[in-house]
Amino acid sequence: MNDPRALLRASFDAAVAAADPLRIVAGHLPPPPAGRTRVVGAGKAAAAMARAVERAWPADAPLDGLVVTRYGHGLPTERVRVIEAGHPVPDAAGESAAAEILAQAAALGPDDLLLALVSGGGSSLLSLPAGAVTMADLKSVTRALLGSGAPIQEMNVVRKHLSAIQGGRLARATRARVCALVISDVAGDDLSAIASGPCSPDPSTYADAIAVLARRGVVAPASVADHLAWGAGGRIDETPKPGDPLFGRVEQRLIATAHHSLEAGAAVFERAGVRPVILGDTVTGEAREVAQVMAALVREARGHGGAFAPPVALISGGECTVTLRGSGRGGRCTEFLLGLLEALGDAPGVAAIAADTDGIDGVESNAGALLMPDSRERARALGVDPRARLDDNDGYGFFEALGDLVVTGPTRTNVNDFRAILIA
Repeated sequence: MNDPRALLRASFDAAVAAADPLRIVAGHLPPPPAGRTRVVGAGKAAAAMARAVERAWPADAPLDGLVVTRYGHGLPTERVRVIEAGHPVPDAAGESAAAEILAQAAALGPDDLLLALVSGGGSSLLSLPAGAVTMADLKSVTRALLGSGAPIQEMNVVRKHLSAIQGGRLARATRARVCALVISDVAGDDLSAIASGPCSPDPSTYADAIAVLARRGVVAPASVADHLAWGAGGRIDETPKPGDPLFGRVEQRLIATAHHSLEAGAAVFERAGVRPVILGDTVTGEAREVAQVMAALVREARGHGGAFAPPVALISGGECTVTLRGSGRGGRCTEFLLGLLEALGDAPGVAAIAADTDGIDGVESNAGALLMPDSRERARALGVDPRARLDDNDGYGFFEALGDLVVTGPTRTNVNDFRAILIA
């Protein structure tokens, strides 16, 4: 078998490359319309998607617009402006960009095309508080939900009902034909959840948003609580729902998914003589609990072989959650790996990678980390206690001490997390 460290990293790199906008956007573009084409968008892939559109669009066809991406994820463009804003907590830059995007969409007519570039991270980046909701209160609710362990789908139910642009409201604001190119970072590829579905019908309600806050123990500020209560009481219009005639002029094209990236990562193992087993792209839940399940599969493979007979790579995608209990530095990928190390004990011959395809695990500078067969031994030699680090949510600190962080910088795409467990 090849060097496990190099093999795991190569599989992750292949997964990211499979979702690179500069490689995939051109093949999904619609033809230019009779009128203008305006590009709008939001997400971690927005700048790369905009650059890809510019490269492929006919030079003599009108093209302009505005996209918003995370700080540090911008790229130089010529015809479409790129603005950077806050993620995962929204800020004034994102609010201003969202307001301008909404106004640009509203200015289009029936002969024009609104080309929407949608990718993960757009829920925060395209934040335009509705009604009397303030940006400060929207930030407060976002932070509380991030620390509550709520999955992204639940968070976006709340966000859609506090927004003037998400939950299908961008599509409702324009008279133009809409074509949305979507890179999915959501388990199951639910278009209404990706970036909170600015061009998608929304099946959720204000009452659902209130229920999410109650279930997660989030006490909403007054402006948020009042807005949701007014919506549930019928005093504010709901988001446009499935079956609304407006979506007859909206087309959404899913151009990159987690599963496609898992397949690309699996091909690397196959070429190296290791049988890949894709467990699914919807493996979600509390990171340390998912790690316990994966450890059980490892023990099955080592003890009984069967469908998981080594050498094998167990590959999965999806977005785990972390309920904050400590004060350490760490994202869901390093938390998963640290949980896996604890759950495996001294099981030999196991290496793993867990990394976010956007290049950022949580709020740190790493995409994720690598777990090696000798990680526990090296940690012991350094006096680093994995159990204590896990209790403090400090996966970053643990793998930083070992020199096993995976650092890519912004990849300018996002199809969720990539996890591979290599069993020799």
